[in-house]
Amino acid sequence: MDGVEKAVEVCVSYAWSVVVEAACGFAGGEAQDGGAYETFGAGGLLRVESGLEQSGADAVAHLAGNREVAMRILLSDGSGLTSRQCATVLSRAGHVVETLSPDPLCICAFTRHVRRIHRVPAFGDDPFGWLEAAVAVYTTGAFDVLLPTQEQVAVLSRAADRLRGRGVATVVPPFSALAMVQDKVSAFTTLARLGLPQPPSAVITNAQEWAAWDGFPAYLKTPIGTATSGVRRLDGPADLSDPSWPAEDGLLVQREVPGPLVMVQSVFAAGELVAFHACVRTGEGARGGASHKRGIKLPTVREHVRALGGALGWHGALSADVILGEQGPVFIDINPRLIEPVNALLSRVNLLTPLLQLARGRVPASLPPATPGVATHQLLMAVLGAAQRSGRRRTVLSELVAAALHRHGYAGSREELTPGFDPRSALLLALATGATLARPAAWQWFASGSVAAYALSPTGWRHILEHHSAKP
Repeated sequence: MDGVEKAVEVCVSYAWSVVVEAACGFAGGEAQDGGAYETFGAGGLLRVESGLEQSGADAVAHLAGNREVAMRILLSDGSGLTSRQCATVLSRAGHVVETLSPDPLCICAFTRHVRRIHRVPAFGDDPFGWLEAAVAVYTTGAFDVLLPTQEQVAVLSRAADRLRGRGVATVVPPFSALAMVQDKVSAFTTLARLGLPQPPSAVITNAQEWAAWDGFPAYLKTPIGTATSGVRRLDGPADLSDPSWPAEDGLLVQREVPGPLVMVQSVFAAGELVAFHACVRTGEGARGGASHKRGIKLPTVREHVRALGGALGWHGALSADVILGEQGPVFIDINPRLIEPVNALLSRVNLLTPLLQLARGRVPASLPPATPGVATHQLLMAVLGAAQRSGRRRTVLSELVAAALHRHGYAGSREELTPGFDPRSALLLALATGATLARPAAWQWFASGSVAAYALSPTGWRHILEHHSAKP
């Protein structure tokens, strides 16, 4: 027991030192590496590039005429990494940020950038119960924008007309468009209709179709699932002999395509692409998430996304997962929402600015292409991923040593979740570090709880599809 306690003490010490180093680097040390230094003002992003010697006055002049008045912003979710990153960016831009969550100990509770967590019902099975509570919080709190940061976008899109009637400012796609990509079977059908590249795939609805599939290895996917839930790897025909999930709505099976995973992010205004970014996953965290990313330039994928959003008349954020296979990029998942925006921000694409403009009824200008090559990481995800993959304390400790010494994937990389001094965020990292060192299986508590708070269930999606007359 003494050995475990000593390991926990060492690991927590490493965690705190990494966070403090990150805070110092953000305050000015990053310029020593030739990296970009970010300062957020009330209206947007002031960027000073080392070597360019751009003065603060020049940066302000560059942003003149494109400033957002400081607002009260309510995030639809407080449990996911996207919400946590949005909170930091928006708060540092001068906005007041609060979030909705059924869990008072969600990840957004561990940051100084969120003023308050509002308790609401769990979203998954009862999206309209969540909606009623969300509208009540928005109204009584006199918020300016309700920003969708997770799967709540589905019910917000369904109720868009009534929300406008209640004075709720938000940004969502038309529900007819969202329904074409919300579930995996519909997304597959939509991509196929538009001729956009996907892995060899089939929708399985009966025993004959099960027997006919011969492309292995493959992935079997339920229509509704989040963060790898509802996804099962098939290594061979034996894995098809007894499917454990009901297939009344069809199951999507896709042949595995070897290659790196790319996360694609975009913003559309009534079918017109106004912002785009892509980053490759260079390190895998818990539940297949990205602990490390690097921005890349993918003009072909950009045009594919432009075609998808244009055909759907998309409005708001649209994201996708793409595999860069030997034969070219293929789409493996579509997300009708924003995904972790900080790598894009550090690559000169602020995805949140056009989203806020759209929510307030303004037409945003198209943003220039991202600067490729920017490397970022999320140490919290890396620690949990190390515990998940190995189940060994030594692996978790090695991850923290690499981060503290800026080795391996941390060399030249910047932290996404804690880009400045944030004691509450440091506490969460210390807790995750200590827990996974004491018991590596504890990673599940940190990762599973967050997904459960925001994931849309099959039952909830059916309620949304069948809804006609209920009011928020």
